[in-house]
Amino acid sequence: MAEEVLPGALAGIRVVTTGQILAAPYCATLLREFGAEVIKVEQPGIGDPNRDNISFAQDNRGVQSVTIDLRIPEGKVLFRRLCDTADILIENFRPGTLEGWGVAPDSLRETNPGLIAVRISGYGQTGPYKDRASFDRVALAMSGLTYLTGYEDRPPVRPGYFVADYGAGTFAAFGALAALQARAHTGKGQDVDVALYEAVWRMSGTYAGGYGRTGTARERHGNYVPGVVPAEQFTTADGAYLVVNCTTARAFARLCDAIGQPELLADPRFAARRDLQANYEAIHAILGAWVAARSLAECQRVFDEAGVPAMQVYGIQEILADAHYAARDQVVTVEDAAFGPLLQPGIVPRLTGTPGRVQGRAPSLGEHTDSVLAELGLTPGEVAALRTAKAI
Repeated sequence: MAEEVLPGALAGIRVVTTGQILAAPYCATLLREFGAEVIKVEQPGIGDPNRDNISFAQDNRGVQSVTIDLRIPEGKVLFRRLCDTADILIENFRPGTLEGWGVAPDSLRETNPGLIAVRISGYGQTGPYKDRASFDRVALAMSGLTYLTGYEDRPPVRPGYFVADYGAGTFAAFGALAALQARAHTGKGQDVDVALYEAVWRMSGTYAGGYGRTGTARERHGNYVPGVVPAEQFTTADGAYLVVNCTTARAFARLCDAIGQPELLADPRFAARRDLQANYEAIHAILGAWVAARSLAECQRVFDEAGVPAMQVYGIQEILADAHYAARDQVVTVEDAAFGPLLQPGIVPRLTGTPGRVQGRAPSLGEHTDSVLAELGLTPGEVAALRTAKAI
């Protein structure tokens, strides 16, 4: 008996996206995975400049591709017609690009007042830097994250993932859903303005608050975050990296018991929270020596039994071999037309009533142009005329 496929939480929502590279396509694909219909508009003959990259297959999975040239009159008319059927428009051009082409969101709302325009850019739609070019790494630099990443005696380093692009895409999807909820009350659409640097800045925790209180700026400290103690990365006897994080009083007590040194709780260096923080190097040295004398398997067993938060530093090999990843379907295989079978992350978050799912592979350039235009009511002759005019 075939498994029942439930409608997604966003079933009935149509998304039109002109997004390219990472942030906007990722935003659109998140919505697609929870049931929205997503139509990706690409330039005829060229398409998304990220098409040659394996990330295109992951960040555009399940969407439809339609080619429309927004720079010529016939393309603008067709794009407006498509947007008249949409709930959400997603774009990540430089601010003013859609306006320059004569298809600004405000003008699209003249015929579709409920249209929500999600606008992702490096610096946002307003402000003195709005016209500057930006990519993920530039946004990371402005956000403050790059400055804090690395060791104090070396230059800053970038994080291992595209945090700004994927963070902005996540915030953009959240913004789209918030705007949909607002539309349910007002009947009106609006713009969702997301800047790459602001997505990372919003995730910066107490970085600003700490400086505001003390006037002292945080610097790079390698794996140590000032005040977060004990929390470090240690090397086991068999050469694995293990992170241990016990930053509450209860967790620290469990840690001391787990390593057979309950007397540490009464040690004047660690008895009060402020003392523990002041003597972080000492407690990390004690814990590091305990870990260094044992294998990863023994450390993990002891800490798990004691309820101590600890985990090996995973590389991709460990991720792919991990039973927990597998149990939660967090590594899936998606067949791609260009690259063949690809390993990709699974669905996040998990909904128990209307779960998301991978809706299929990434599209070939213009793969769905004819079917989408036919749905809009265009005849084969009209489609052929648009091709002759190079509008599609």
